Amino acid sequence: MKVTLQYFNGCPNWKETEAHLETLKAEGVDVELDRQLIETPEAAERFGFRGSPTVIIDGIDPFTDPDAPVGLSCRVYAAEDGYAGSPSLEQLRAALLGAN
Repeated sequence: MKVTLQYFNGCPNWKETEAHLETLKAEGVDVELDRQLIETPEAAERFGFRGSPTVIIDGIDPFTDPDAPVGLSCRVYAAEDGYAGSPSLEQLRAALLGAN
């Protein structure tokens, strides 16, 4: 499946998400990973970018919050033990396997 990792350089959390996606690929999950750097507020608006990192699986953001603002900001994810700057490995695995 096609996975796009959207990010901007002002937020370091995308690197953890990228590492999780690479781990899942190494485990045999079918992932074609693309990275999309969002550099300007205009690009954020054009792509509906709700913060870094954003994971798009086959065109769908499984973690979307439609009320979250569009823009160049770090995204927050509800995690098993509170909030985090990246979806956990388990959350990504579930989202990817659920997309099949």
